[in-house]
Amino acid sequence: MFSLCFRGVKSGMPPKYHPTPLSGGDRKALRKELVRARAMTGILAEQSNKCRSEGEALIREADNLACQSWNERMWSDGGPAQPPPTIEQAINGGYPWLEVQCSRCQTMSSIDLVILRRPPDSFIHQLEGALRCRKCSRAKWIPRGNLHQLASMQSHTPPED
Repeated sequence: MFSLCFRGVKSGMPPKYHPTPLSGGDRKALRKELVRARAMTGILAEQSNKCRSEGEALIREADNLACQSWNERMWSDGGPAQPPPTIEQAINGGYPWLEVQCSRCQTMSSIDLVILRRPPDSFIHQLEGALRCRKCSRAKWIPRGNLHQLASMQSHTPPED
């Protein structure tokens, strides 16, 4: 078993040291290889950025499809559909609004998921217990909100106090 000791070593890697050859032909060959290696790093970085952007587009499309699927299950089943998308998936998929209906007064409201103070990896259905109607908040029994669907734009304005 090997044990590595990093005391006194800086966090960044030092540049690679290439001893300069004595003969002229070897110096030219080393210079060519260094130029080729530097050019290759640019090419590899460009390919990495291209693959990363393609991957992010695919993730965005997958999040969009997950939100559409959840909306369809909510509409067809009429209740909480499992598994729901996370807040981060809904925002990334283009659905930053959550439509909620009060169980008492049946008022519809749209909630902006971007401004919620919740961890982005929490599921949408976990919000149901925390949502309260402003209109009915003065009542003795505070009703909870029923989730309807995710929306790409605000369709219901919150009720005035």
